Amino acid sequence: AASALAPPASGASGATGPRSLRAGKFQQLLSRPSVDLLQLRELLWSGAPEEEPRLRAEAWQMLLGYLPPVRDRQEQGIAKKRREYEELKRRHYRFDEEEIDGSAGSSGGGGAGAGSASSGGGGESSRGSAALSASAAASAANADGDEAVTVLRQIRVDIPRTSQGGLPLFTHPRMHRLMERVLYIWSVRHPASGYVQGINDLVTPFIVVLLAAEVTCPIEEVNLDNVEQSVFDTVEAGAYWCLTKMLSDIQDHYTSGQPGIQNMVVKLKDIIRRIDEKLYRHLEEQGLDFLSFSFRWMNCLLMREFPLPCVIRLWDTYIAEPSEGFSTFHVYVCAVFLIYWSPQLKQMDFQQLMLFMQKLPTGKWRAREIETLLAEAFVLKSLFHSSPKHLAAPLQVF
Repeated sequence: AASALAPPASGASGATGPRSLRAGKFQQLLSRPSVDLLQLRELLWSGAPEEEPRLRAEAWQMLLGYLPPVRDRQEQGIAKKRREYEELKRRHYRFDEEEIDGSAGSSGGGGAGAGSASSGGGGESSRGSAALSASAAASAANADGDEAVTVLRQIRVDIPRTSQGGLPLFTHPRMHRLMERVLYIWSVRHPASGYVQGINDLVTPFIVVLLAAEVTCPIEEVNLDNVEQSVFDTVEAGAYWCLTKMLSDIQDHYTSGQPGIQNMVVKLKDIIRRIDEKLYRHLEEQGLDFLSFSFRWMNCLLMREFPLPCVIRLWDTYIAEPSEGFSTFHVYVCAVFLIYWSPQLKQMDFQQLMLFMQKLPTGKWRAREIETLLAEAFVLKSLFHSSPKHLAAPLQVF
């Protein structure tokens, strides 16, 4: 299971001082001529070291298939993937830089990517992004015209609403453009699902992890005006390919009817019924449908329930899971998370339950709480898969 780690240090990307034992283990493994991915999974499961962001970025990219595990092939492999992404941008997202620069500053919200949507921009302020540029319109026309414009518009509206972890960099026009390109190109390349609200949240951990590895100051202090374009290109390509791999494992979350999410909610409900029948009965008696609160947990992978550093720690384990970390294991994490609040929830009526579940008091959670959550989820998954009928007794968590 997971080992207890200290809470992440603020501004870890700028940390100095002696390397921790854990960071040394990561460095030793990642510097081998050929990295053993099984060992890397075992190491990452218990969390990447916060003081050296590069180690987490390499581990994530390697386990998600973007960075080759053989050192002699890494430079060539990454270069090939970046060329492929540049070709996707040229093919699916043609735009005029001057037009984008001219319109970016006038939209307070999603106005960054004028190669994108027609109206709605950032929601609150949309004048500057009201019109598609001629080049963007042409690009949209090549991808089924009106439908493409609709997708671009929705992405632009959603970007300012993205779970941003309180980081100023996510309000910057350059970041909006980056996110817009990644999300739009992904949607064009995956027509079975296309873009669905919630996917915009899922790209942010990749951006933060990859950007933290490229800059020398704490991520909270990054001024995107001073970041080289080559760094943006590196982060954008990496975020696209990592997001693509992650979503390929959960694409049925976003196809018509979102069957993957529906199945996960049903599974969550069944687990709670088996291990905390009193809570299950109370929620049923109060008329609180599991779907009403857990749909967001599945759709956004708890990103709106935890501070961003906690989400990134959670994803260390999800990425390290040999399969279905973002689906099967996530359900067990959600189950333990719900049971954590069981004593309070059992005292609440329907209205209190709804209000509480919409804004759970996790603002002060740190890595230590996530470690405990993951360890209990690991135990629960092991028990459930080996003998699910034996889970009638309540599970003591936290």
